[in-house]
Amino acid sequence: MFVACTPSAKQMSALLEEHPEILANAIEKNPDQFMASVQKAAQGAQSRAQENAAKAEELKFEEELKNPLKPEIDDKRAMMGEVNAPITIVEYTDFQCPYCSQGYKTLEQVRKIYGNKVRVLVKSLPLPMHPLAMPAALRFEALRIQNAEKAFAFYHEIFSDQRKLNSGGEKYLDAVAKKVGADTAKLKKDMNSDVVRAIIDKDMAEAEKFGISGTPGFIVDGVSIRGAYPFETFQKIIDRKLAANK
Repeated sequence: MFVACTPSAKQMSALLEEHPEILANAIEKNPDQFMASVQKAAQGAQSRAQENAAKAEELKFEEELKNPLKPEIDDKRAMMGEVNAPITIVEYTDFQCPYCSQGYKTLEQVRKIYGNKVRVLVKSLPLPMHPLAMPAALRFEALRIQNAEKAFAFYHEIFSDQRKLNSGGEKYLDAVAKKVGADTAKLKKDMNSDVVRAIIDKDMAEAEKFGISGTPGFIVDGVSIRGAYPFETFQKIIDRKLAANK
């Protein structure tokens, strides 16, 4: 049997610390091999991180199925969809957030496919980094008090082409409000009222309570989705919930 003496990992580490030129020379002589090794290590680390994230997401999903989150559902607050729909989706949104625009498209797909099985309660989570988010939220909530249909027309108009908001600013918001038929005098009064501000503050506090710090955020019948996830993520939760309700 042939054996050989080899330095331990600790000894090798000490040797390289004392003589870093050994590693530098090795890299210089074998740059392609070195880069390939680095890329392989990085890919492995990324793959493990994705696997760990997926496992954590699955654990969260199962935990929230057993112990669902309980956002406030005020039936007096206008929603999209059937009043008695078995599935309630709460959306925490920012009108200027590009990911919310993606989330909007996915949510519209959910509403189209599930029809009267889902209802959506839109809540406001304007982020400080988006200067037009709060002005838009104030108008939306003021409109919802004035007329729910007009409020959701405003919501759809903004998210259907968010670029116009970014280029048009508050003048564009006012133009959209006028387009959907808002009473502009009442809108201006309501959006500057303590009532509307309190609604938004309450939504933001609730999102924070659930650990939703970015947008979009969703709570699908008690199960959270944090970010602009694809339709299949919503589908998994909704189908599981509907099956449990049978």
